[in-house]
Amino acid sequence: MKTLVIGAGNMGLTYAEGMAQSAMLNRRNLMVFDKSADVIARLRDLDHFDVYESLEECLPQADMVFVAVKPFHCDELFEEMKSMVNKDQIFVSLMAGVTIEKIQNGLGIKKVVRSMPNLPAQVGKGVTSYTESKEVSRVELLMVRNLLDTTGESIHVKNENFIDASTGISGSGPAYVFYFMNSMLEAARKMGFSKNDSKVLVSQTFEGAVELFNQNDLSPDTWMDRVASKGGTTRAALDSMDDNNVKELIKDAAYAAFDRAVELGEEK
Repeated sequence: MKTLVIGAGNMGLTYAEGMAQSAMLNRRNLMVFDKSADVIARLRDLDHFDVYESLEECLPQADMVFVAVKPFHCDELFEEMKSMVNKDQIFVSLMAGVTIEKIQNGLGIKKVVRSMPNLPAQVGKGVTSYTESKEVSRVELLMVRNLLDTTGESIHVKNENFIDASTGISGSGPAYVFYFMNSMLEAARKMGFSKNDSKVLVSQTFEGAVELFNQNDLSPDTWMDRVASKGGTTRAALDSMDDNNVKELIKDAAYAAFDRAVELGEEK
C-alpha cells in the first residue's frame, strides 16, 4: 500500500514521521509532497520517505492520500488534484472544518475519512477522532486507523458532528492546557520562583496529575477531594475558581471552538 502525505507542515510532517515507523509501510511506500523548495530540501535531508515537488509524479501512485494543508487552500488544491485521482484511492483529511461532502465533490471521489488530530501527536501522545464515508470498507478503515495510531491514539466517531465536537475538546484542547499552565507559571514567578523552577513546578504537577488520573478509575471530583481538605489551601483555591465561575467559562470556551468548527464547514 503506497501512502502519500500532501502538505509537510506541522501536522502533515508529524503523521509522515509517525507512519515512517509503521510496520505497515516501508520507505518506498511512503511519499510526501510539498510546494516549498526549502521544505523539500529539508525533508530530503531526513531521508525518511520519498519526497516530491510534483503531484503528477506521486498522486497517481498512491493508494491512500493524507491531505494536511490549511483549509483555505483546499479549493485550489482539489482543482489541481482532480484530474489525477481515481475512485479506488482513499483520502484522509486532516483539515479542520472541511466536510466529507466537500472533499467528495471537490475531487470527484467517494472514499473519504475525515479526522481531527491534535498537537501532542508531535510527541506520540496525540488523539485523533475520525469518521468515514459509507464507501470506505471495514478493512480500509482499519488500515487508516493503524496509521493514525502511529502518533498516539485514535477514536472512531459515528458522524461528522462529533468531528466538530472533538475540535472543541481535543483539537483545540492543548491550547486550553497551555493557557492554564501559563497562568500558573506567571503566579509562580510572581511568588519569587526562578523561570526554571517555575517550569519544573508546573510541568511536573500537570504530568503527575494526568498520570494519577490515567492509572485509576477515580473521577476528577474525587481526586480534588483527596487533595483538598476543609479549610485548607487547596480548598481556598478551588473555592476561588468556583466563585469566579471558572468551570462554566472553560465549558463556554470549548463550545466556542465547537461552534467555530461548524461555521468553518458552512463557509466552505
